[in-house]
Amino acid sequence: MVGLPRIWRQVKSGLVTLCVLVTLTLGFGVVTHFQEVQQLVKTYTLLRFQALEPINTDKLMEGAIRGMVDALDDPYSTYLDANTYRHLQESVSGSYGGVGLLITLDEKDKRLMVVSPFKGTPAQRAGIKSRDYIIAIDGRDTTGMDLETAANLMQGQPGTKVELTILSAGETNPRKVTLTREIIKVPTVDGKILPGHPSIGYISLTMFNEQTAGDLGRQLDELRRQGMQKLVLDLRNNPGGALPAAVDVASYFVAEGPVVYIADQKNTEALMARGYAKPLPLAVLVNKGSASAAEIVAGAIKDTGSGTLVGETTFGKGIVQTIFPLPGGAAVKITTHKYLTPGKHDINKKGITPDYVVPMDPQLEQQVLAHAPDLERDVQLQKALEVLEK
Repeated sequence: MVGLPRIWRQVKSGLVTLCVLVTLTLGFGVVTHFQEVQQLVKTYTLLRFQALEPINTDKLMEGAIRGMVDALDDPYSTYLDANTYRHLQESVSGSYGGVGLLITLDEKDKRLMVVSPFKGTPAQRAGIKSRDYIIAIDGRDTTGMDLETAANLMQGQPGTKVELTILSAGETNPRKVTLTREIIKVPTVDGKILPGHPSIGYISLTMFNEQTAGDLGRQLDELRRQGMQKLVLDLRNNPGGALPAAVDVASYFVAEGPVVYIADQKNTEALMARGYAKPLPLAVLVNKGSASAAEIVAGAIKDTGSGTLVGETTFGKGIVQTIFPLPGGAAVKITTHKYLTPGKHDINKKGITPDYVVPMDPQLEQQVLAHAPDLERDVQLQKALEVLEK
């Protein structure tokens, strides 16, 4: 049994740490929420010194930070420990070890859901598709799991395996899929002149990261040298990415004016086109896997009349997260803004309806997107060509 003087020294030390934290973080709230502060101090003391399996102060402080962020009840806002934050930085910069999935939380069912697989990755080759649910990762139930924890579990050293339990929409029996992790070089831009259409270029954007805008500019210049006069821009299954990259990409097609409006608690700011557009007849392909930054680009093109949208209604993620680094290598990711298209349309949970709605069977869609551009079977691409040829 630990003597009382020793316990008292531990209690005093712990309370000093907690009181400093409370004072620094709550400020005026200490006065107006004195009872809640008392509860916080007492809970800390009980957990630290009375629990059968005591926990150190660092863990308790981390738990307090997680709890504050979780109180937002926002699936996109979360605490990132140092390891998770590092993985996130790797994916934004352009490469990481994993299976190639962008995921979200279904706000209705609170289940882990696939936004889209990246082209040419283990996830896509295994047939995982947009709006599939991930029920378990290596047997671990994903109910209540935050996005960063799920992503961290799926990422890892190339060559190692991870088992995902997948439930597709409309099905009742989940299936298990074992994937071998690879270096996922997050794709940015792929383009060519379409066979049989010497004046029509085709460019697929599959992610918005730090490389995307530069890659796009170089690809556009190359296709123009090859005789491109019209363009099909494919944003299908593009899960989004960095906001600055979206503004830069849209600026290749929107000649002037706002690309997007960003609104926070108090203000609305217009992010303007950069001024380097060279307009040309443009058709943009979208589907339910087109999300976030892809929707910013699609919305800007549609609202400004810079091109014509073809396909299916987009995913509907019209909010923006900001990452704030914390001491020690951790960070918090918080939803700080929503965005509006140039026409002031709020597309969150609604998506963008294309000018020409062209449904596609999900199985056919999976096949044609894996081998895009597929001129023979891709009915959405065929409609885009019809629009351009008019």
